[in-house]
Amino acid sequence: MMKHIFQKGTNPEKPTLLLLHGTGGTEQDLLPLAELIDKEANLLSVRGNVSENGMPRFFKRLAEGVFDEEDLIFRTNELNAFLDEAAAKYEFDRNNIVAVGYSNGANIAASLMFHFQDALRGASLHHPMVPRRGIELPNLTGKSVFISAGTNDPICPSQESEELKSLLENAGTTVELHWENRGHQLTYSEVEAAAQWYQSL
Repeated sequence: MMKHIFQKGTNPEKPTLLLLHGTGGTEQDLLPLAELIDKEANLLSVRGNVSENGMPRFFKRLAEGVFDEEDLIFRTNELNAFLDEAAAKYEFDRNNIVAVGYSNGANIAASLMFHFQDALRGASLHHPMVPRRGIELPNLTGKSVFISAGTNDPICPSQESEELKSLLENAGTTVELHWENRGHQLTYSEVEAAAQWYQSL
């Protein structure tokens, strides 16, 4: 079991929000953000199992922006298996999980979609990168993704966001790409935009 927090929602019809923090974050980080998106949904907030100089992450990297692909695949499988376990343990609908991820958390959420057809119903990806290139994505028809990106993001150049959008769209996903005239930080206005996207699911 991965270290996590589960909070049962008040409306069982709502999705379970899977919260995935950025590098150096914890399972506490995105709880306030989830409140803004849906007060009635289950919350499953997970801590990454990898430590980089004491900072929790969801998978290893070789350098800034250079992913350890082997570890990424291993950790993506691990997280997907954890979601199976958590759905059984907490009795929520495994087919109705919407990820909300920031930075490293957004990358592992995108990786779930790149590797598994039914890992997620949708995802709100804040400042993600393309998790892998040169692989065939599963058929993601009916899935929905929100991507927020910063025009001045030093870690994640704008073409990265555009490429992720087109890869997901080519696999059948409906993608909304939201731009902020900012850097890599998570902004209130992009969370508001994500909340509006979420209402349309």
